[in-house]
Amino acid sequence: MSTELIVRELGLRDYISVWNAMREFTQKRSATTQDELWLVEHHPIFTLGQAGKAEHILQTTDIPIVRTDRGGQVTFHGPGQVVGYVLLDLRRKKIGIRPLVALLEQVIIDLLADYQIVASNRCDAPGVYIEGEKICSIGLRVKQGCTYHGFALNVDLDLKPFKMINPCGFSGLKMTQLSYYQKQFSKLKLHEQLVAYMVQKLGYTSAHVSTTENNERLLMGVHNG
Repeated sequence: MSTELIVRELGLRDYISVWNAMREFTQKRSATTQDELWLVEHHPIFTLGQAGKAEHILQTTDIPIVRTDRGGQVTFHGPGQVVGYVLLDLRRKKIGIRPLVALLEQVIIDLLADYQIVASNRCDAPGVYIEGEKICSIGLRVKQGCTYHGFALNVDLDLKPFKMINPCGFSGLKMTQLSYYQKQFSKLKLHEQLVAYMVQKLGYTSAHVSTTENNERLLMGVHNG
């Protein structure tokens, strides 16, 4: 059984199509399907978790609001945010959901350390923080022992929409992003670092970047195994 992580660079995509593709991938995967990491940016959208409370949306605008099936409350996605969808077989990796969240937090903490940014997690709220301000949100769904959804790392985006919500259900929580601390960075390099830490922390032997053609086939509903 391969312990290689498949990585899909999806670019800028609408939320609904990628969400549908994640659910279909998870439904169709078998015990031998390789785990995957999808890296994507989304057009502006608010997403409300499965048990999310509408009261945490403080202001409605022309930005769409979608109730999705991940854990957590409300958050915002937009261009300039790196979203990592983590499609793993927990049973095969012999890991629980809480340890997985902790590992994902550590991936982001180590990544930020490469940019001389000191970040940490919190025991009372999943995600990664810099001096109390949140830079990365985490929300997952487990179905038939497999995960989808993942993390959203603020890199260089318009943070104003976060003021229209209680981010992750916390009133007054301030959001921050990598570009506030490090002006010089490469998106390509950032993705490479993310993948390297995912491989290291989650025990894969290597990563394989899928072709653009295969990515398009997957998003059109053709499962490639």
